[in-house]
Amino acid sequence: MKKYFLLLACLGLLTSPGYGYEKRDLLQKKANLEQVRTRLLPNANWVPYPAYTDRAGWERLAGTFRQEQISEGEKYLDFDWKIIKATDYLEFERSGSRTIMQDPFGANSSALSALVLAELCEGKGRFMDQIINGVWVFSEMTSWVLSAHLGHYQKSQRSLPDHNEHVIDLTAGDLGSLLSWTYYFFKVPFDRVNPVIAQRLRQTLQERILDTYMQRSDFWWQAFDLKPGTTVNNWNPWCNFNVLTCFLLLEDDPAKRAAGVHRTMVSVDEFINYTHTDGACEEGPSYWGHAAGKLYDYLQILSYATGGQLSIFEEPIVKNMGEYIANSYVGNGWVVNFADASAKGGGHPGIIFRYGQAVNSPVMTQFAAYLEQRHATTAINAGRDLFRAFEDLAYHEALRKTPAALPAYTSVWYPQTEFCYMKNGGGFFFAAKGGYNAESHNHNDVGTFSLYLNSTPVFIDAGVGTYTRQTFGRERYSIWTMQSNYHNLPLINGVPQAQGRQYRSRSVVFDAQKQLFALDLAGAYPDSALVDSWRRSYRLVADGLEIQDDYLLKAAKVPHQVHFLVWQKPDLSQPGAVLFDVDGQQVRLHYDARQFTAQAEVIPQPDTRLSQVWGEAIHRVTLTATKPSKKGKYLYRISQVK
Repeated sequence: MKKYFLLLACLGLLTSPGYGYEKRDLLQKKANLEQVRTRLLPNANWVPYPAYTDRAGWERLAGTFRQEQISEGEKYLDFDWKIIKATDYLEFERSGSRTIMQDPFGANSSALSALVLAELCEGKGRFMDQIINGVWVFSEMTSWVLSAHLGHYQKSQRSLPDHNEHVIDLTAGDLGSLLSWTYYFFKVPFDRVNPVIAQRLRQTLQERILDTYMQRSDFWWQAFDLKPGTTVNNWNPWCNFNVLTCFLLLEDDPAKRAAGVHRTMVSVDEFINYTHTDGACEEGPSYWGHAAGKLYDYLQILSYATGGQLSIFEEPIVKNMGEYIANSYVGNGWVVNFADASAKGGGHPGIIFRYGQAVNSPVMTQFAAYLEQRHATTAINAGRDLFRAFEDLAYHEALRKTPAALPAYTSVWYPQTEFCYMKNGGGFFFAAKGGYNAESHNHNDVGTFSLYLNSTPVFIDAGVGTYTRQTFGRERYSIWTMQSNYHNLPLINGVPQAQGRQYRSRSVVFDAQKQLFALDLAGAYPDSALVDSWRRSYRLVADGLEIQDDYLLKAAKVPHQVHFLVWQKPDLSQPGAVLFDVDGQQVRLHYDARQFTAQAEVIPQPDTRLSQVWGEAIHRVTLTATKPSKKGKYLYRISQVK
């Protein structure tokens, strides 16, 4: 029971029965197992990249990036491969730290991918010994699974790898994919050194990825035994993409290859089934590249492997999922963030461009070109993902030639996910959400909003700090960033919103012409809040934002508090107004001084994951009602002071 609870808390698996789920099964409708077998190109004939020995081909593919990629690899010619100690794994149980194990692991995988790319670009064998060292290090490891994930799947429920039990998580899949490409390109030169190198690697990949995927159906992300109301999030396309890559590069038996590929199709269908038709990523833009972005990678490599015979890029939901990332961009590197997503990071231009081409979306391709022009790529940073690195090289020239533009809209409404974005001519960008408090990477945030002026955040969503054991355990909602009273929401009768599938928005209204978004927040609060209704409406007007709260309570025990999380230091010197200096422009939050008293507090940001976005501190403004009341109306107006 303990393991089950932790997994639910970690992944937001408790949702409403049938919420967002539609039995589309788009991939399975395209091809059954036998059709998959006949459509798969034999062996690795599908690979669209030059062989290692094709020096002219790699000269063309690497193009202007060739020397930079070689230089990146040279940084690791004397790399001291890291040992991940038993105590590094155990630290997750002892202190909750994930990074003590993850940092050396990540250093090793980054080194290997850089060395592989450098050797492919140069082709002189100069990097081969270090590549062999990296392959050997990973072959010698008991597991490629992160300490934070092992306890969910091992019978021991501990964070130390058990050599008797293989597990596929995000990093095990990533390493499987990375090492499969390494095997594909370098098996022959490995054999010249010693055949044991490639033999050991191939056996390890067989046991840890191919056999494990076919033998186990209990990984939650596979969704093979999906219960009504459970979440299927970014883990599904991410892990399945890696598994698919391994089958396509490694498995020579046509029947086994087809069985593995078809099994991934059944699994990935569940991710598409779970996703709303509107295509929004409930995990936020930070996770888009691992969710919809990884779905694109999966679909693209499946299309390559079948000569284009197996493709669902024409499906509207796939296009909607792609365009979400462009629509969620505010400007100047800022994005609309909810839940655990960060407020910074517009996405990777290469993946957005290729996705846009596949679904025929100028919105995406031109947005990708905009991002590319903002941060011109000088080298391809593969991380653990060689497929994206190869694709970046292949498509970069087309990306570079594409006209750049940001999405042009006045409002965007995601009716099933209940995300709302609106802009006006005065430079304001407004975003708000409805939804429910058990989304993937959930925060208790039904009804919260963010507001930007000329692409600068003013009223904000903080995001999340560095992941620890507590982030995805029983203590998750003791962390301040997860709580509704650290979002732009009311504290009703001294009670914040609660987590769970039953805590959700009611009576949601979106009116594009009026630039209005409204919903009843009452359903997001537990019974102890004694609230019958709390109708909040947002209206974007020419010079700012109007917010109105209409409420009805069963009883009024304590004065209400209304919280606003802000980036700039607030000035409370004027009754009825809170002033902010936003890049030399003054913004005012106006409230009725007869109804409220205002206070402000500094929230220091010692966590680097938050301070890298917000700096040393953010602020919380609290409006406290002058007296308790069962029924009433509050008005707040945010505007630029001329």
